[in-house]
Amino acid sequence: MHANKKGLGAALMAAIMALAATVSPTQALDTTNVAFVQTAGGTTSIPVGHAEFCKSRPDECRAYAHPVEFVSLNEGLWQQLLSINAGVNLAVTPVTDQDLYQVAEFWTYPNGFGDCEDYALAKRRELINAGWPASTLLMAVVKQANGEGHAVLMVRTDRGDLVLDNQVGSVDLWSQTPYKFIKRQSQANAGQWVDMIDTRDVVTATAAIN
Repeated sequence: MHANKKGLGAALMAAIMALAATVSPTQALDTTNVAFVQTAGGTTSIPVGHAEFCKSRPDECRAYAHPVEFVSLNEGLWQQLLSINAGVNLAVTPVTDQDLYQVAEFWTYPNGFGDCEDYALAKRRELINAGWPASTLLMAVVKQANGEGHAVLMVRTDRGDLVLDNQVGSVDLWSQTPYKFIKRQSQANAGQWVDMIDTRDVVTATAAIN
Protein backbone atom coordinates (compact mmCIF):
# COMPACT_ATOMS: atom_id res chain seq x y z
CA MET A 1 0.00 0.00 0.00
CA HIS A 2 1.22 3.50 -0.80
CA ALA A 3 -0.16 6.72 0.63
CA ASN A 4 -0.25 8.41 -2.76
CA LYS A 5 -1.38 5.56 -4.99
CA LYS A 6 -3.45 2.99 -3.16
CA GLY A 7 -6.66 3.26 -1.22
CA LEU A 8 -9.14 0.61 -0.24
CA GLY A 9 -11.98 1.97 -2.34
CA ALA A 10 -15.03 3.99 -1.33
CA ALA A 11 -17.28 1.00 -1.98
CA LEU A 12 -15.90 -0.72 1.12
CA MET A 13 -17.82 1.60 3.39
CA ALA A 14 -20.99 3.67 3.15
CA ALA A 15 -20.15 5.40 6.41
CA ILE A 16 -17.30 5.24 8.90
CA MET A 17 -18.29 2.65 11.50
CA ALA A 18 -17.08 2.65 15.08
CA LEU A 19 -13.72 0.95 15.41
CA ALA A 20 -15.08 -1.54 17.90
CA ALA A 21 -17.35 -2.90 15.22
CA THR A 22 -14.47 -3.47 12.80
CA VAL A 23 -12.27 -5.63 15.00
CA SER A 24 -12.84 -8.93 16.69
CA PRO A 25 -10.44 -11.11 18.70
CA THR A 26 -12.28 -14.21 17.52
CA GLN A 27 -12.01 -13.66 13.76
CA ALA A 28 -9.81 -16.16 11.91
CA LEU A 29 -6.92 -14.84 9.85
CA ASP A 30 -4.13 -16.70 8.09
CA THR A 31 -1.13 -14.83 9.43
CA THR A 32 1.24 -17.29 7.71
CA ASN A 33 0.56 -15.29 4.55
CA VAL A 34 3.58 -13.38 3.18
CA ALA A 35 1.81 -10.12 4.04
CA PHE A 36 2.59 -10.83 7.69
CA VAL A 37 5.97 -10.97 9.41
CA GLN A 38 6.57 -14.36 10.99
CA THR A 39 7.92 -14.54 14.53
CA ALA A 40 10.07 -17.03 16.40
CA GLY A 41 8.75 -18.89 19.42
CA GLY A 42 9.09 -17.35 22.86
CA THR A 43 10.24 -13.88 23.83
CA THR A 44 13.50 -12.08 23.14
CA SER A 45 15.48 -9.24 24.70
CA ILE A 46 13.70 -5.93 25.02
CA PRO A 47 15.51 -2.93 23.51
CA VAL A 48 17.28 -0.96 26.23
CA GLY A 49 15.45 2.22 25.36
CA HIS A 50 12.06 0.55 25.58
CA ALA A 51 12.98 -1.16 28.86
CA GLU A 52 13.70 2.27 30.36
CA PHE A 53 10.50 3.63 28.83
CA CYS A 54 8.54 0.83 30.52
CA LYS A 55 10.13 1.57 33.90
CA SER A 56 8.83 5.11 33.77
CA ARG A 57 5.46 4.18 32.20
CA PRO A 58 4.56 0.69 33.47
CA ASP A 59 0.88 1.12 32.56
CA GLU A 60 1.92 1.20 28.88
CA CYS A 61 3.87 -2.06 29.12
CA ARG A 62 1.39 -4.55 30.53
CA ALA A 63 -0.05 -7.84 29.32
CA TYR A 64 -3.35 -7.58 27.44
CA ALA A 65 -6.31 -9.39 28.98
CA HIS A 66 -7.98 -9.82 25.60
CA PRO A 67 -5.53 -8.96 22.82
CA VAL A 68 -7.03 -8.15 19.45
CA GLU A 69 -5.14 -9.95 16.69
CA PHE A 70 -5.72 -7.48 13.86
CA VAL A 71 -7.76 -4.53 12.68
CA SER A 72 -10.17 -5.08 9.79
CA LEU A 73 -9.09 -2.24 7.56
CA ASN A 74 -11.69 -0.18 5.71
CA GLU A 75 -11.43 3.08 3.81
CA GLY A 76 -12.10 5.23 6.85
CA LEU A 77 -9.47 3.53 8.99
CA TRP A 78 -6.97 3.54 6.12
CA GLN A 79 -7.38 7.29 5.75
CA GLN A 80 -7.02 7.72 9.52
CA LEU A 81 -3.80 5.72 9.41
CA LEU A 82 -2.43 7.91 6.62
CA SER A 83 -3.49 11.09 8.41
CA ILE A 84 -1.86 10.20 11.72
CA ASN A 85 1.32 8.99 10.04
CA ALA A 86 1.65 12.19 8.01
CA GLY A 87 0.63 14.41 10.92
CA VAL A 88 3.28 13.09 13.30
CA ASN A 89 5.95 13.13 10.59
CA LEU A 90 5.14 16.78 9.94
CA ALA A 91 4.88 17.84 13.59
CA VAL A 92 8.19 16.38 14.81
CA THR A 93 11.63 17.68 13.84
CA PRO A 94 14.24 14.89 13.66
CA VAL A 95 16.99 15.21 16.28
CA THR A 96 19.22 12.45 17.65
CA ASP A 97 18.99 11.39 21.29
CA GLN A 98 22.62 12.38 21.71
CA ASP A 99 21.92 15.93 20.60
CA LEU A 100 18.60 16.21 22.42
CA TYR A 101 19.25 14.35 25.68
CA GLN A 102 23.02 13.79 25.67
CA VAL A 103 22.56 10.01 25.78
CA ALA A 104 22.91 7.40 23.05
CA GLU A 105 19.40 5.99 23.38
CA PHE A 106 16.29 7.46 25.03
CA TRP A 107 12.76 6.42 24.11
CA THR A 108 10.06 8.98 24.90
CA TYR A 109 7.20 10.91 23.37
CA PRO A 110 8.44 13.80 21.25
CA ASN A 111 7.86 17.38 22.26
CA GLY A 112 8.37 18.88 18.85
CA PHE A 113 11.69 17.04 18.47
CA GLY A 114 12.69 13.38 18.49
CA ASP A 115 14.25 10.48 16.65
CA CYS A 116 12.78 7.40 14.99
CA GLU A 117 11.42 5.60 18.06
CA ASP A 118 9.86 8.83 19.35
CA TYR A 119 7.95 9.24 16.08
CA ALA A 120 6.76 5.63 16.34
CA LEU A 121 5.69 6.02 19.97
CA ALA A 122 3.75 9.17 19.09
CA LYS A 123 1.94 7.44 16.21
CA ARG A 124 1.10 4.50 18.47
CA ARG A 125 -0.34 6.85 21.09
CA GLU A 126 -2.37 8.79 18.53
CA LEU A 127 -3.85 5.61 17.08
CA ILE A 128 -4.71 4.26 20.54
CA ASN A 129 -6.40 7.55 21.38
CA ALA A 130 -8.36 7.22 18.13
CA GLY A 131 -9.64 3.80 19.25
CA TRP A 132 -7.22 1.36 17.63
CA PRO A 133 -6.46 -1.71 19.77
CA ALA A 134 -3.02 -1.38 21.37
CA SER A 135 -2.23 -5.04 20.69
CA THR A 136 -2.26 -4.32 16.93
CA LEU A 137 0.19 -1.40 17.24
CA LEU A 138 3.69 -2.78 17.61
CA MET A 139 6.97 -0.96 18.09
CA ALA A 140 9.55 -2.69 15.91
CA VAL A 141 13.32 -2.61 15.47
CA VAL A 142 14.67 -2.98 11.95
CA LYS A 143 18.05 -2.74 10.27
CA GLN A 144 18.79 -0.27 7.51
CA ALA A 145 20.93 -1.00 4.46
CA ASN A 146 23.83 0.89 6.06
CA GLY A 147 23.69 -1.40 9.10
CA GLU A 148 22.22 1.16 11.47
CA GLY A 149 19.29 0.31 13.69
CA HIS A 150 15.96 2.02 13.12
CA ALA A 151 12.56 1.92 14.81
CA VAL A 152 9.15 1.93 13.12
CA LEU A 153 5.56 1.26 14.08
CA MET A 154 4.02 -1.91 12.69
CA VAL A 155 0.22 -2.07 12.44
CA ARG A 156 -1.31 -5.53 12.16
CA THR A 157 -4.35 -5.44 9.87
CA ASP A 158 -6.30 -8.00 7.89
CA ARG A 159 -4.42 -6.67 4.83
CA GLY A 160 -1.03 -7.49 6.36
CA ASP A 161 1.58 -5.84 8.57
CA LEU A 162 1.79 -2.16 7.63
CA VAL A 163 4.77 0.04 8.48
CA LEU A 164 4.58 3.66 9.65
CA ASP A 165 8.00 5.23 9.19
CA ASN A 166 9.34 8.72 9.80
CA GLN A 167 11.79 8.38 6.89
CA VAL A 168 9.15 7.99 4.16
CA GLY A 169 5.74 9.51 3.60
CA SER A 170 3.98 6.31 2.56
CA VAL A 171 2.41 3.52 4.60
CA ASP A 172 3.65 0.24 3.14
CA LEU A 173 3.50 -3.48 3.68
CA TRP A 174 6.54 -4.64 5.64
CA SER A 175 7.81 -6.61 2.63
CA GLN A 176 7.82 -3.45 0.49
CA THR A 177 10.27 -1.64 2.77
CA PRO A 178 14.09 -1.73 2.45
CA TYR A 179 14.65 -2.96 6.01
CA LYS A 180 15.63 -6.21 7.66
CA PHE A 181 13.07 -6.85 10.40
CA ILE A 182 14.69 -7.84 13.71
CA LYS A 183 12.16 -7.85 16.57
CA ARG A 184 8.92 -6.26 17.70
CA GLN A 185 6.58 -5.98 20.66
CA SER A 186 4.55 -9.04 21.55
CA GLN A 187 0.85 -8.87 20.74
CA ALA A 188 0.13 -10.49 24.10
CA ASN A 189 2.22 -8.15 26.26
CA ALA A 190 3.37 -4.62 25.44
CA GLY A 191 6.35 -5.06 27.77
CA GLN A 192 7.70 -8.11 25.95
CA TRP A 193 9.33 -8.52 22.56
CA VAL A 194 9.58 -11.33 20.02
CA ASP A 195 12.09 -12.03 17.25
CA MET A 196 10.89 -11.59 13.69
CA ILE A 197 11.85 -13.99 10.91
CA ASP A 198 12.94 -12.08 7.83
CA THR A 199 14.76 -14.27 5.31
CA ARG A 200 14.72 -11.71 2.50
CA ASP A 201 18.15 -10.78 1.16
CA VAL A 202 17.90 -7.06 1.95
CA VAL A 203 20.90 -6.08 4.09
CA THR A 204 23.72 -7.95 5.79
CA ALA A 205 25.24 -5.59 8.39
CA THR A 206 24.62 -5.95 12.12
CA ALA A 207 21.81 -3.95 13.72
CA ALA A 208 22.86 -1.08 15.96
CA ILE A 209 19.90 -1.24 18.37
CA ASN A 210 20.08 -4.06 20.93
